[in-house]
Amino acid sequence: MIKVLIVDDSALMRRHLTQLLEGQGDFIVRAARNGVEALASLEEFDPQVITLDVNMPEMDGITCLSRIMSDYPRPVVMVSSITEEGAETTLQALRLGAVDFVQKPGGTISLSIDRIHHELLTKIRGAARVRIRRSIGLRQRIGARRPAPASAPVDSVSNRVRAGARGRMGLVLVGVSTGGPSVLEEILPLLPADLPWPVLVAQHMPGSFTGVFARRLNELCALSVVEAARQTPLAAGTIYIAKGDADLVVTKRGTGHSATPLPQSQDHLWHPSVTRLVVSALDHFPAEQLIGVQLTGMGNDGAEAMARIHQRGGLTIAQDADTSVVFGMPNELIKLGGASMVLPSHAIAAQLTAWLRPQAGLRAQGA
Repeated sequence: MIKVLIVDDSALMRRHLTQLLEGQGDFIVRAARNGVEALASLEEFDPQVITLDVNMPEMDGITCLSRIMSDYPRPVVMVSSITEEGAETTLQALRLGAVDFVQKPGGTISLSIDRIHHELLTKIRGAARVRIRRSIGLRQRIGARRPAPASAPVDSVSNRVRAGARGRMGLVLVGVSTGGPSVLEEILPLLPADLPWPVLVAQHMPGSFTGVFARRLNELCALSVVEAARQTPLAAGTIYIAKGDADLVVTKRGTGHSATPLPQSQDHLWHPSVTRLVVSALDHFPAEQLIGVQLTGMGNDGAEAMARIHQRGGLTIAQDADTSVVFGMPNELIKLGGASMVLPSHAIAAQLTAWLRPQAGLRAQGA
């Protein structure tokens, strides 16, 4: 049985969520009207998962989340509005340690719950398997974990990638889901401004969130960060965030290539699809000019496609279990034998830099 604490100031929402979860047969549910009641319930009820509304009287969701992650760390799923303001607040919650979020659609509450019930159940069950550590601020996290850049392993695969990349553009392809915003804010700001390959990111996220998230990353990163909301030529020095509620693919454009958003494919379960992104890159680039990075997330999106990069002579990185919020996606790549390296999140940017700018990586180590 999974113990869930529902925190929402709407009596109707609390009742509908309680009925939904209790009707499944594997949940024990308690409800709270605001953050003050939620904190008072934690020690006595000891829930495995908390669903947390953002806008509440007495103590709002963000303040409550900060207290939970500091004093009673455990998985929290935010229930957020679909407005741009709601997206900003939800991203703040993910930085503070919330493991996931569910959008609260407009309209009547009963219809809203019917529309999101499968997503809500999936994310609560997934959150129950997450290991939580006390949260610290982004600036502290990056400062405390900034390692000396790692050197590229001296092996035939990395040598082939370097030879194939010399004077020719390649792509870094990143797949990520649950826990993604925080880990991307840890990795991407450590990439240097003169990274010679573009970075394309498929983060499972709704369309109302990805533009806000791209703007946030652009403030943090030395590289330019844009949401790929329309066909955009690929250029070095840029990170392309796939637009939510769509898929991002690599297409040929004249003598160059573009990041092109397409409607969601019904053949893929998660969106933006990591699998579709990687397969499209393999259609246009030899594997030696691709690096795949599989980060935290539930499921297996992108694992087989990234394993193909590895099998054909390219490089791949899987995030390790200790730093993954959910070890599903990277573990699937590892189980397929498709990971060139398994690294903690704080070492990934340094490894990418060492592979793509090896002389800079060696200089930094000798500094």
